[in-house]
Amino acid sequence: MAQTPGFTDLRDRIVELAQPSDGQAVVDIGAGTGLLALALAERVASVWAVDSSQAMVECLRMKARRADLANVAVVHASAVSLPLADSVADLVVSNYCFHELRHADKQLALKEAMRVLRPGARLVIGDMMFSLNPADSRDRHLVAGKVRAIARRGLPGAWRLLKNVARLASGRWEHPANAAWWRAALRQAGFEQLHIETCAHEGGIAVAYAPATKAATSAATRRRGRRLPKPPDSQNTTSASSSSNASAARKIGPRRSSGSPWR
Repeated sequence: MAQTPGFTDLRDRIVELAQPSDGQAVVDIGAGTGLLALALAERVASVWAVDSSQAMVECLRMKARRADLANVAVVHASAVSLPLADSVADLVVSNYCFHELRHADKQLALKEAMRVLRPGARLVIGDMMFSLNPADSRDRHLVAGKVRAIARRGLPGAWRLLKNVARLASGRWEHPANAAWWRAALRQAGFEQLHIETCAHEGGIAVAYAPATKAATSAATRRRGRRLPKPPDSQNTTSASSSSNASAARKIGPRRSSGSPWR
């Protein structure tokens, strides 16, 4: 799924908007198998690739080793509790991770991104950007198009629609949010200079900046943040997870590789 044209095009647009450069320290939240992290690694000083799934972490660790990328550190941790000190990142990115978090956890993850970013640094998030809001014209158009496409498959399509309805009713469906939600959540987290663009498909990209002068982080947040060691050798990987991070990862659950809730 990660190698399909839609995903790679979105990844390429994220990289373009992120404007990576030599000397930058980058954090990739929900790095998965490294579609975004590995593309950035050749352009920046270091990449911390964070994911809550141990299977994804092991896969990315192996890919980074095979590519001989000495500046990639792979970290098993949760998006809502990054094991990094305050203001250590020049760039925070994410690609198709946040829709797996409930809205309250999305907001926590955005606050964590703000905490680890240096003043004036950039955040770029690619994700599903639609919701089931019938009052939003884009939401209506996307949902209607998905339903028609699935229904055209006949009986298997009808069965898939029923399964999606059951998953939605039971709370097991993913949790995408539309552009209006993202704009409000980014402002609430303290980000400035917001830019949100939506794709012809379900996806979209949000770009925002930490304030040039960031307010002091609370003592509790500073205690939670821990600077990760530099990658020790050419194997360029490290695994950092505390009991609190493991608990948070279990709370969110392992990342799935489906890419879309419509399955």
